[in-house]
Amino acid sequence: MAGRATGSLIRDQIVSKALAGNPLGDPTERDLYVYLPPGYADSKRQRYPVVLIIAGFTGIAEHAWQRGYIGEALHERMDRLIRQGKCPPMILAAPDCVTALGGSQFVNSAGTGDYETFVTDEVVAHVDAGYRTKASARHRAICGKSSGGYGALWLGMRHPKVFGALASHSGDAYFEYCYATGFVPAWWAIQSAGGLEKWLRGWKKRRLRKPRSDDVHTINTIAMAACYSPDANEPAGIALPFQLDTGELRPEVMRRWRRYDPAVACKRYAKNLRKLRGIFIDCGFRDEWALQVGARVLSKRLNQLGIDHIHEEFDDNHRSISYRYDRSLPQLAKWIA
Repeated sequence: MAGRATGSLIRDQIVSKALAGNPLGDPTERDLYVYLPPGYADSKRQRYPVVLIIAGFTGIAEHAWQRGYIGEALHERMDRLIRQGKCPPMILAAPDCVTALGGSQFVNSAGTGDYETFVTDEVVAHVDAGYRTKASARHRAICGKSSGGYGALWLGMRHPKVFGALASHSGDAYFEYCYATGFVPAWWAIQSAGGLEKWLRGWKKRRLRKPRSDDVHTINTIAMAACYSPDANEPAGIALPFQLDTGELRPEVMRRWRRYDPAVACKRYAKNLRKLRGIFIDCGFRDEWALQVGARVLSKRLNQLGIDHIHEEFDDNHRSISYRYDRSLPQLAKWIA
């Protein structure tokens, strides 16, 4: 509508040193989309809190800013929240962390690259250097959906000197449930292809045309294994969570995965979590990946540790839940503005 103040969206780029030589050969020059709130250009001295928005599995930085037939693009949503008085003006920044396998989980891994360092060191420093931010953890939060929600939990609990608050929408947690549903179809697809390397060769050709119905589970399982259990002695440098001949789970690999599970890691990083100004966790109670279970288990364990947080459920599944930013962004603003 004419006369309404709107923010601006900038496509920036970062050349990453942390991602140089990554094992998948993914680009080191990465897009970074930055939302600057209404009035940013008019006030040369005002500084703003920052929320990093990180994408879910297979998501790229620009996805959040694209308008669909239903719903709002993220910058339109933020303009509205500011206009309605629900949010103060804030800077949003969305880095591209996708990999050839679909996602990085925002961890440092010999199987994918140092995406944790990329976000916490390079992206944060780039945003603080290039834009008028309030450059401290007290005024910086991280937020995401699905694997982005996982990344918000992982980076938030490990880096309280970088992030002062976090919000996780349907983030990966309680791995025994959320990933196990894909193990059998992934095992069968990889075994039927004649092994992991042969499956990956077929996927490389197929992903640009028409993926098969079982490809979602398979590439998700492979990507998680590349993040959580890289192994140079295994095919393609990845230790899968199951035996390829029988499909039997590999306990030693699952132990490695569980170290990355927020429902487990929260105890290890309890001291860090207590330093945060706020923790927001939600999930739809009809989530297809059983992530509502992970959110409940994580919330219960945070309560047992005496860590204050907000846990909410809503009537929906895993997909098309960007409207939940209407809940998390104003809450984050209360903690960091």
